[in-house]
Amino acid sequence: MTDQVGALTTAAERIDRSVPAADEVGNEVLIDDRRIMRLSGPLFVLFSVLLVPWTVFVALVLPSRQLSSNYDVAWAGFDVFLCAGLGATGYFALRRSRWLPLAAVATATMLVIDAWFDVMTSASGRDLFVAIALAALVEIPLSALCIFLARQGQLVSDKRLEMVLPTSRARSTRSTSSWATP
Repeated sequence: MTDQVGALTTAAERIDRSVPAADEVGNEVLIDDRRIMRLSGPLFVLFSVLLVPWTVFVALVLPSRQLSSNYDVAWAGFDVFLCAGLGATGYFALRRSRWLPLAAVATATMLVIDAWFDVMTSASGRDLFVAIALAALVEIPLSALCIFLARQGQLVSDKRLEMVLPTSRARSTRSTSSWATP
């Protein structure tokens, strides 16, 4: 098991090295190269790719009606958006882009919504057990990782701005204080 994790880590790091950092303001000053950031890009791209066959499966097997028409299209469509969110999060993480926080927060939100509706709309028994297991073991932890990535990405973006524009904080404080004093 440890060998497999090591092989996956090595493969993810090779993929990460093959993709250049985004050509954005601040990236020439500071690139977040922590291991979690290096591995999250390939990981989210993989999740996005894995979601494609799942979306096709959902579109084919869900009933067309479930107290509403187009039930199957609604779920498959949602999974398409989730797939795009996972892919965007992976892409922006790979590129160390300043857009990572936005993509990660949107993806985290969609994952929580997906978990909620999967659990709430599942029939009792085996379907409900599978929905709860997927929510607890995949969707909620992945959402938490997205929130972590968003927070870390925002902290790095803030630090980049401080490095590129070191006087911006002083200007911001002065302009804020001028509002307070007539």
